[in-house]
Amino acid sequence: MYLQDTIAAISTPVGAGGIGIIRISGPDAVKVASALFRSAAFDPRAPQSHRLYYGTIVDPQGCSSIDEVLITCMLAPRSYTREDVVEINCHSGVTVLQKILGLVVRCGARPAEPGEFTKRAFLNGRIDLAQAEAVIDIIEAKTEASLQIASAQLHGRLSDTLHALRDELIDITSCH
Repeated sequence: MYLQDTIAAISTPVGAGGIGIIRISGPDAVKVASALFRSAAFDPRAPQSHRLYYGTIVDPQGCSSIDEVLITCMLAPRSYTREDVVEINCHSGVTVLQKILGLVVRCGARPAEPGEFTKRAFLNGRIDLAQAEAVIDIIEAKTEASLQIASAQLHGRLSDTLHALRDELIDITSCH
């Protein structure tokens, strides 16, 4: 796995549904999305962070329109991975999601490994290991109680407790 690569993946369950999201993260995220996205309001040389842009995804080779989309640019370090991130919100059909992801890969991203966005968030210091583990717990939560516990862990409650215990142990051992 190369941490300087730009990666992409479908971030929502594929199947029947209204919206599907393709996430792109890495140094060329904006460049990759710009190769496919057409919008009068979007300037790829100076995208505004945390703003939605309406437009169309176009196959750059055939110049055919693929789907009407909304994209969001989240510029580093103010993103989940602390890298430049672009999310493409398109219709949620298997064919359209696979087509757009294929175009994203053809334009310079590589397919992300499972969990790689969260791994990058951890490696870039946005979350710690306990918080990274909480992400899957939130996704898999089946009850309100399990969701609350995982959410508290994601927001640092377990990490704060562990840091306090660590500091206390250091104090105890340094006095002897």
